[in-house]
Amino acid sequence: MSTAAVLEKIEALSKKQSGLPILGARKGKLLAEVVREAKPRHILEVGTLIGYSAILMAAELPPASRITCIELSADNAAKARRNFAEAGVADRIEVVVGSGKAVIPTLKGPFDFMFIDAAKEEYLDYLKAAEPKLAKNAIIVADNVGMFRKEVTPYLDHVKKGGGYTSETHDFGSDAVEVSRRK
Repeated sequence: MSTAAVLEKIEALSKKQSGLPILGARKGKLLAEVVREAKPRHILEVGTLIGYSAILMAAELPPASRITCIELSADNAAKARRNFAEAGVADRIEVVVGSGKAVIPTLKGPFDFMFIDAAKEEYLDYLKAAEPKLAKNAIIVADNVGMFRKEVTPYLDHVKKGGGYTSETHDFGSDAVEVSRRK
């Protein structure tokens, strides 16, 4: 099955199951564009769910690039692995089960791209744990910064006012995505 077909299958499943909060096609288009332009060699994804965003990013990567995904739920990680295999991208993606705060310090960097879409109140914790492993000019994309503005305010303050990043909010009406570049 093609990556596009697997993404469509996950989108259809998300519509049926309201508790399956995937990035979706509109915000996914932005993520794909950012990955395409950045051409990252090693992506860190925190919050994989069943693999939608990782598949989307993998489809844009150069052949030698890889993605390390962190997913708290072993059940969701297993579903993500099945979706990666079905989409033909499993050879480029490693899934680690555990909490982002516990797993990130154990990973080997450097990462030149990070996608955050997990526990909203922990976004800043994930970023701070990853910062020692982020390459200069690494790009960080954070989902749901509009819908969960209160929960992600410490994260937004860090990337917008902390001095270590240039950052831009992409508004999608009911939600927003933050794209930041490490200085």
